[in-house]
Amino acid sequence: MTNSIGEIRDADLVFVIGSNTTEAHPIIAMEMKRAALRGAKLIVADPRATWLAGFADIHLRLWPGTDVALLSAMAHVILDEGLHDRAFVEQQTEGFEQVRDAVAEWTPERAEAICGVPAADIRAAARAYATTRRAGIYYTLGITEHTHGTDNVYCLSNLVLLTGHLGVRSAGLNPLRGQNNVQGANDAGASPIFLPGYQRVADPSVRAKFSAAWGAEVPETPGKNLNEMMHDLRHGAIRGMFVMGEDILVSEPDVAGLDAALPGLEALVVVDLFLTETAKRADVVLPAAAFAEKDGTFTNSERRVQRVRAAVPPPGDARPDWQIVSALLQRAGVDPVAGKAADAVVPSDIYAELAGLCDKFAGIDHARIEAEGGLQWPCPLPNHPGTPTLHEGGPMRGKGLLVPVQYRGSIETPDADYPLLMSTGRTLYHYNVATQTRREPGIVARQSACFVEVHAEDADALGLRDGGRCEVATRRGSIEAAVRVTPRVQKGMIWLPMHFAEARANLLTIDAGDIVTGTAEYKVCAARVRPLPEPAAG
Repeated sequence: MTNSIGEIRDADLVFVIGSNTTEAHPIIAMEMKRAALRGAKLIVADPRATWLAGFADIHLRLWPGTDVALLSAMAHVILDEGLHDRAFVEQQTEGFEQVRDAVAEWTPERAEAICGVPAADIRAAARAYATTRRAGIYYTLGITEHTHGTDNVYCLSNLVLLTGHLGVRSAGLNPLRGQNNVQGANDAGASPIFLPGYQRVADPSVRAKFSAAWGAEVPETPGKNLNEMMHDLRHGAIRGMFVMGEDILVSEPDVAGLDAALPGLEALVVVDLFLTETAKRADVVLPAAAFAEKDGTFTNSERRVQRVRAAVPPPGDARPDWQIVSALLQRAGVDPVAGKAADAVVPSDIYAELAGLCDKFAGIDHARIEAEGGLQWPCPLPNHPGTPTLHEGGPMRGKGLLVPVQYRGSIETPDADYPLLMSTGRTLYHYNVATQTRREPGIVARQSACFVEVHAEDADALGLRDGGRCEVATRRGSIEAAVRVTPRVQKGMIWLPMHFAEARANLLTIDAGDIVTGTAEYKVCAARVRPLPEPAAG
C-alpha cells in the first residue's frame, strides 16, 4: 500500500476494484464505510452485487476479466476531457505519450461493448476520481488473479499517475493483502526474483552482499514462481517439495493434476498446523506452531511491522517456523544467523540480520517496536519515524512510469460445451482453504458446505432449484454443491467459494498464469451446471 489504513476514513473518494472488502477485509471495510457515511463518494467495480457494491454511489458491474477495457476507458475520459494533472505528469512521470496513444481508441462506448458497464457510468466514475484530490484506489485478488493481472495493476497505476494521486494522504494505490503476514513474507524475500528488501537476485552486487553475510553462495539464476513450480510438478520435473503453511491440494488451480503428480516426488515435506490434504500425502510432516504460540513480527498491508508474542507454548512437538527452518539450515551446514548456532538464535536476531541487509528496515528492531509500537517501512534510521504515505515529494524511483497496456481476453471463456463463466473467491465466514476455520463449530454452523451462486434466469433454464444440489463441471473436473439462486451474480455467470476440501473449487479452475507473476487465473474459466436428483424421501 502506498498509503495507510487510517487515512481511508479521511478520503473524499474511495475506489474499490476486485475486492469484496466487507467479507475479505472487514476491518478495512469499516474504514471505507466510515468515509462513505461522512460523505465520501464510493465507487465499486465488481462483477457481483456485493454488500459494498450495494452501498456504493457508483457500481461498475463489469464482466469478469474485462478490467483493462474498463480502466482504459476511464483513462480515455480523463485525458479526452483534460482532467489529468498536467504539472504532475510533466514533472513526475515518463511514458505519457505511449499511454495516451494506447487509450485513444478506448471510448466508454467501446468499453461498454466488452465489459458491460454503461458508458455513462464509466464517464461518471472517471470524472469523479480525477477531480477529487483525496481519492484512493483499493484492490486485491479480483485484479491480480488473471492471466492479465499485471496489466490490470498497470492500468490502475496509470490512473494514479495521470491524476497526480501519488504522495497524497488518503489517496494512492493500495493492494489489500490476503493474509496477516503476506507483506512480511515478501519483505523477507519470499519471491523467486527478490532477496530480502526487494533486492534483485539478478544484481551481482546484491548477490555478493548476501553471500558474504550468509556464508553461502547465492545462486545467480532466479527461482521459479508458484505457477511454474506447479507446472513442473505436473510434468515430473521436480524431485522434491518443501511445502510450508499451504495446502496446495486445495489452494492451487487444476489440483487433480497435482494430486496425480505427487507420487512421482522422491520426497514431500509439509510444515503445517494440521494434517491438511497435502500433509496426508507427505513423507514427512513437521508440526508448526500457531500465531499465538510464537514470537516474531508480522507486517500488515500498510507496511507496519508489529510484534507478535507467544501467549501459550506450542503443543507436543510443534515448533515455530523459524526454529524449524533454523534446524534444517544447521543440518545443511549453514548457520541460520551468521555466527550463531540454531539453538542460540532468537527472533530478534533474525530481524536484526534482515534490517542490517535492507535499508528499508534498517531503523526497525524488536526493542524499538516494544517501546514505540508498530513502525511502517521505509524506516532507514533508528530515529526515523516510519513512512505512513509513500512517494511524498515525488515517486521513489525518480519518475513514475506510465505503462501502455493492450486489452487481452481471458484464456478460457464460455462456449457451447461450457456456456457459463465461473469465478471463485472467499466468504466472510471462512479463511482461505479453511484449515482452521472449519474446526470452529460456530463458523461451521453459519456455513458448513460448498454452494454455487446462480442467476435466476440461468437457474430456470437449467432446472436448478434454490437449495437443491447440482454438479459444477469444467474441462478439468467436477464437484457437487448446493444451489444458491441470487441476483448477486450476473446472467451467464456462476460463483463459488474456495474453502471446501470435499468440493474443491480448484478441481475446476485453470492453471494458466499471469505472464509476469505466474498468479493463476482463479477468476475466469468456462463451466456448466446440471441439477442432481433429489434424495429419496425417507
